[in-house]
Amino acid sequence: MSGGTGLEGGAEGVRLQKALANAGVASRRVIEQYIVEGRIRVNGRTVTELGTRIDPEHDLVDVDGTAVQLDVSKRYVMLNKPTGVVSSLRDEKGRPDLRRFTKEWPERLYNVGRLDADTSGLLILTNDGELAHVLAHPSFGVTKVYIAKVAGTVTPHTIARLTRGIDLEDGPIAADKARLLDTSSGGGRPSSLVELTLHSGRNRIVRRMMAAVGHPVLELVRRQFGPLHLGTLPAGRTRELTKIERGALLTLARQDPSTDASSSREQGSVQETE
Repeated sequence: MSGGTGLEGGAEGVRLQKALANAGVASRRVIEQYIVEGRIRVNGRTVTELGTRIDPEHDLVDVDGTAVQLDVSKRYVMLNKPTGVVSSLRDEKGRPDLRRFTKEWPERLYNVGRLDADTSGLLILTNDGELAHVLAHPSFGVTKVYIAKVAGTVTPHTIARLTRGIDLEDGPIAADKARLLDTSSGGGRPSSLVELTLHSGRNRIVRRMMAAVGHPVLELVRRQFGPLHLGTLPAGRTRELTKIERGALLTLARQDPSTDASSSREQGSVQETE
């Protein structure tokens, strides 16, 4: 990554307004106005010179604080991973893996973090190795939202325990948020739906937390990863992130985790599984 504010005036490169227009931000004339107004930064520094040139493959540009994807070779895909599929591109045990989904795309895509075979939901696939490494690293503490169907009738007291903190064999853990969505007693076997918000990357953390409070997980789905929401994407389907979603994800990845106090509270496994 470049540490300055783009290339020097006589150097090769692409004019900033052309690069941003090609990225679909706005017309060149509008972008020139943005530059004059000081709304655009290159590598973290505000740019006000209309003649600024950049290297789209290396320089980092944001407009009004939102990152812009300039490198069009990078692909960002959302998958609603179904249960029964392991988060691997080649499983040594021969179980269903992610290749059935990555083969849909011409680029060689990798998964950001993991969901275990029994967990469904939002998984990011990308060929942006730097972003994948950053977002999967435990120091980053990306917020994730899960909905768990658990055995038994969850009480407000149990919800309070989850947010207050419980002790596990590898240390204490607390949900950032927890709420009871529903309870059911169908078939004479009571169950509950619980929504948990966590930034932990520890192995199978949701399942272990719910087991520790006496409500083993029956089904688990990840609905949100950072700024991304699963929405109505069916299980087993993929879609490219929208321009807004890409901007939000890149903005998150470019943040300094040391400025986020919550990220320092959790030092889990880089190979996150739920």
